[in-house]
Amino acid sequence: MDYHGDSPFLLDEFPEIFLRPKAPRPRPTVGAKSGKPGLKKRVAKPAAPRTRPVKIESWRPHKGRLLVFFEGIADRDAADELRGAELLVREADLPEPGEDELYLYEVEGLTVLLEDGSTLGHVRQVQLLPAGQEVWAIDTEDGREVLFPVADEFVAGVDLDEGWVTIVPPPGLLELYLNDDSSE
Repeated sequence: MDYHGDSPFLLDEFPEIFLRPKAPRPRPTVGAKSGKPGLKKRVAKPAAPRTRPVKIESWRPHKGRLLVFFEGIADRDAADELRGAELLVREADLPEPGEDELYLYEVEGLTVLLEDGSTLGHVRQVQLLPAGQEVWAIDTEDGREVLFPVADEFVAGVDLDEGWVTIVPPPGLLELYLNDDSSE
């Protein structure tokens, strides 16, 4: 599990923490026969993972990651079943962000404006790369994707109440993603 908090000590502060297992992969439905005309193999829709409250027994840093031990998860097999799960907290339980700070989830869905006021698109997803670099996947108005490396010098302003962020992309970034390939 990836931890995105400033400090693992925050885990000790939350009144409740919730665990959402990763969604299972779809599996073919048993009994579907592909050899008969008109019958197709169907894919069984997996049940949505159930979020449940959990209690953290302890945690510690381990090889650059956070190793978390939960009540009721007593052995390695039970822990392996949780691989890829998400730890969640209620928004109301989050500490107030500091001046000029925001939570990553708040960025998703914001309208992306350029310095001249024109609209580039919307932030579809926030990605944290292994080296700690934050990247926004921006869907443009014409359906293209721009991967925007976030740095203080590239973000001119954010207004969560109004739902927008103004960016100043590094030179050549937009041309890399938005040049029309048909003219070449």
